Amino acid sequence: MIPSSAVPWLAILLVSLGGMIAASRMAVEHAQALVFGTRMPPFLVGVTLLAVGTDLPEIANSIMASLAGHGDVNVGDSIGSTATQATLVLGLLPWLGGAMDATRKRVLLSCALCVIALAAGGWFVADGYLSRTDATFLVAAWVLGSTIMWIWSGPSAEPALPVSPLRPARHAVMLVLALSGLAAAAVFSVMAFVRIADLVGVPEYLLTFFVSSIGTSLPELLVDVGALRRGLKDLALGDVLGSSFVDATLSIGIGPLLAPTPVDGSLALRGALTTMGALALVGLVLGLRRKHDRVSGSLLIGVYAGVYLVLLR
Repeated sequence: MIPSSAVPWLAILLVSLGGMIAASRMAVEHAQALVFGTRMPPFLVGVTLLAVGTDLPEIANSIMASLAGHGDVNVGDSIGSTATQATLVLGLLPWLGGAMDATRKRVLLSCALCVIALAAGGWFVADGYLSRTDATFLVAAWVLGSTIMWIWSGPSAEPALPVSPLRPARHAVMLVLALSGLAAAAVFSVMAFVRIADLVGVPEYLLTFFVSSIGTSLPELLVDVGALRRGLKDLALGDVLGSSFVDATLSIGIGPLLAPTPVDGSLALRGALTTMGALALVGLVLGLRRKHDRVSGSLLIGVYAGVYLVLLR
């Protein structure tokens, strides 16, 4: 039962999450426009640029939560978003946007990199503190992993993305405005989560893992469904796989890089280990089937439900 004193904070939370989603979509659109028309394959655009763009809510949340000294809000949302995007979001895509090919090499490589990153993250948080050294390693892991995906992901079967009709300068200005709005919304989101967790007596980590992660993962779902409906299947798959990797590395590390923070080591380690198991199942399902349709989508949604059961038992 939510106490009446938490209702205003819940309203602030919903408004701020809505603002983060709207701002991130605006940022993604204008960031995409800056590279559309280049010869970059759609999958690589998705797994790097678009993945960072749709992960801006988690990145902003990481920075603001760390500066405020609430490391559990950062780690819970980042690891929770990794699990949510790799299972629930990826599972919903065939139902909402249509089936797609799941190239074994790309899927297994992306899932393996996420598992390795989460193993490192779990090691770092086990002592109850995320230091600048830990954060530096995680950010460097994102750079290295993204480079590996660029080199080893294989050629794309889809053509290069079309040229935007607007001038690059206008896109750059709109991108800055979108990022500014996103940062402002993230401040209120963190404030609301901290107050709600305190009022209802739920650990910040669990609240952000299961609630915040759904809100901050909506940009991936909305952008990727739209991409699928436009026939950009490589772009959609690259975004959802790349976003999971961004959450497991850059999103966790960027905040503590600026402001090292304490975390609930026990809960964070459990979340990391559970998410590692979920990602292994995702890689197994898609790697064996080599396609992603409603059958595999249903299986991934089931894996997401399993994450709840494991962490809440």
